Amino acid sequence: MSADLPADGTTHTMPEPTPEPTPDSVVDAAAAAAHEPTSETAVEARSELAQVEPVVGAAKPDAILVADDVVRRFGGMTAVDVEHLEVQRGAITALIGPNGAGKTTFFNLLTGFDTPQSGTWSFEGRSLQGKSGARVAKQGMVRTFQLTKALSRLTVLQNMLLAAPHNPGERFWLSWLPFTWKAHEKAATEKAVEILARFKLDDKAGDYAGSLSGGQRKLLEMARALMTDPTMIMLDEPMAGVNPALVQSLLGHVQALRDEGMTVLFVEHDMHAVRHISDWVVVMAEGRIVAEGPPKAVMTDQAVVDAYLGAHHDTDLGDDSLLDPEILARLEAEEEKR
Repeated sequence: MSADLPADGTTHTMPEPTPEPTPDSVVDAAAAAAHEPTSETAVEARSELAQVEPVVGAAKPDAILVADDVVRRFGGMTAVDVEHLEVQRGAITALIGPNGAGKTTFFNLLTGFDTPQSGTWSFEGRSLQGKSGARVAKQGMVRTFQLTKALSRLTVLQNMLLAAPHNPGERFWLSWLPFTWKAHEKAATEKAVEILARFKLDDKAGDYAGSLSGGQRKLLEMARALMTDPTMIMLDEPMAGVNPALVQSLLGHVQALRDEGMTVLFVEHDMHAVRHISDWVVVMAEGRIVAEGPPKAVMTDQAVVDAYLGAHHDTDLGDDSLLDPEILARLEAEEEKR
């Protein structure tokens, strides 16, 4: 049956909906995700950091993590040699540096996945020296990995439930008594589904984790970390290998963690993301901390420019237009020829 026509015989078509723009680059994604702190804790943390002198080893008004004289050697090579570092509570701190600077090794030491030759570090005033990764996580400091650790042959939901703490059913004898753990499992499942929905992974709950894209696995690892209700979350290159559209989502989630009162320390190579969302930046080179301070100040610091680009002393690492991957590749190629 034909539709009724207007009296003048003309037809009208509904305009096509305008598609939402997709970020063309990590720069666009970082800028789109960036926003000012919204929670009282986050606003206060940034305000306090604004009063801190941007020097290596600067004391923070409310340090949640403190490390002293942490040294890790592999044979004759010193991978990490950090004299003093404090991380401000409730802020996003970025740990940056060129490849081989020792960032991931430092992460591994702080979170109990590696053992240093010397050094002490504490979290909320409690020593973590000699603690295993599991015990560090129980203290409230959890981490993700550069190469995601999702269990591919388990579903997304099962991956989440594995991270749920204090399950009575994990004890051998209680596992035979369902009434001791059924309520906990139900509550953990509801919590897992709620967190997955936040990361837009709830429709993937029944899928095998191995079927997820690289970016979705990053989201899953971040979501799984939240199952432990951490006080501080440490992200190792959360944006690595992720397409720009998903980078925007990841960056937004990182800022949301801060706005919920968590402390975030993340390793990242992409300076765009660092500049747009971090409150404080720490720079490592050859195992040592060579600079720290607010993003804009650090990006123009002489030691930072030297660490990244050698002789290009007039380069501003905070200039988004300059940090186009093609331009960086050209500058690095020029440096190799010197």
